[in-house]
Amino acid sequence: MRPPAAAPAPPPPAANPIPEPVAAMPPAAEARATSSAVEDPTPPTDPKRMLELSLWIVDRIQASLGNQSELKRSPESEKLLQERFARIYQQAGVNLPDTAIKQLFEMVCDELMGFGPIQQLLNDDTISEVMVNGPNRIYVEQKGKLRVSPVVFASDEHVLKVIDRIIRPLGRRVDRKWPMVDARLPDGSRVNAIIPPCAIDGCTVTIRKFSKNKLKVDDLIRFGSMTPEMGEFLRACVISRLNIVVAGGTGSGKTTLLNVLSNFIPEDERIVTIEDSAELQLAQDHVVRLEAKPAEVDGTGRVSIRDLVINSLRMRPERVVIGECRGGETLDMLQAMNTGHDGSLTTLHANTPRDAIARMETMSMMAGMDLPLKVIREQIASAIDVIVQQSRLDDGQRKVTYITEVQGMEGEKVVLQDIFKLDILGKTPEGKIQAELRPTGVRPRFTPRLEAHGFKLPPSIFGAQIPGQKKGW
Repeated sequence: MRPPAAAPAPPPPAANPIPEPVAAMPPAAEARATSSAVEDPTPPTDPKRMLELSLWIVDRIQASLGNQSELKRSPESEKLLQERFARIYQQAGVNLPDTAIKQLFEMVCDELMGFGPIQQLLNDDTISEVMVNGPNRIYVEQKGKLRVSPVVFASDEHVLKVIDRIIRPLGRRVDRKWPMVDARLPDGSRVNAIIPPCAIDGCTVTIRKFSKNKLKVDDLIRFGSMTPEMGEFLRACVISRLNIVVAGGTGSGKTTLLNVLSNFIPEDERIVTIEDSAELQLAQDHVVRLEAKPAEVDGTGRVSIRDLVINSLRMRPERVVIGECRGGETLDMLQAMNTGHDGSLTTLHANTPRDAIARMETMSMMAGMDLPLKVIREQIASAIDVIVQQSRLDDGQRKVTYITEVQGMEGEKVVLQDIFKLDILGKTPEGKIQAELRPTGVRPRFTPRLEAHGFKLPPSIFGAQIPGQKKGW
């Protein structure tokens, strides 16, 4: 049922003033929402005017609902809002086309039962990330490319109100004393918010949307992120209990790839996942999911990734999957890999496999154990078997750019050998990067481990060029 269009009506009586909170309309907007709007040259469907009108209606609806103003999205709530909306819209004294009335009602619903102006972006399955840089500048990542969205907030206070709506159910807070917060939406999407004084140009919100589709290796092959040969090789590595690190930059698709690799783990193994914010969607039944806990308002009660890694080793895990290593937990993970917990997987931020080794060295030092660098490198060289480099190319494509074997130590240096790599061939006139994923011609030294688990991979997988392979993956 759509709220009905109504003919212009007299302005609301002065005895019923507009409330003063964030959603209150400024005097100029109040004038536009009455019969005097006919004198305003701005079209009634102008986005800014529609936003002002929707917030004015929201204030009136909230005042009429009293203690019921906190609504959950449901058919009953929507029916209630339809009734209130129709009455208050008549009071506004504007005459909008039917399509604009429907849009206005959706804006009101998003404000009362969703996350305000950005709700429409969260509903769009083609958008993977939403970035709010203050009230008037919102970017989205859509199909791998960043673009500016026409969506805006009314003010910085309006953004803050939406942030509060996200974090309040989680028992979190954000204010001048605690200007940063991490949270998760009900659908699993990751949220980071930072407000003034740390955010100089206004409240900033970054939302990494949670994929509703559980991608499989065939999907990554279809997208061109890897070749079938790479997919088969990685499947063999996971099932053969090799320790794997997925490296990549921000937004490169590390977590997606980790999720795909984790789903190769056999059903009969006990898996413990450890994440800062739960994102992994493993299909197996025997999975224990652990999530880090931030400190309470008084600064106590924090449970770190490192705490969970240490605790997980007491839980009889057959596989430990760490969403991302960022600090001292890296050393605990390496020690676990070196003491019988084979087949572990994790991700970290690094731009190349060699950078990934350097990052693991640095993060291991953050554990406070005061170990010599050579000892840390020996731990890395003996623990890690494979580094899978995931990258986001300049045109937005996400690809596995390296699959690299960690072969051990040579002197004081960790020896790496690329097994597969991406060669950039050029760009099309449209700006799309042409690239070829290919084997390097080197068989990994751990091939006997794969064979011991029943994987007799044909030599062609590691050949210099697979016959019939198409270029431009």
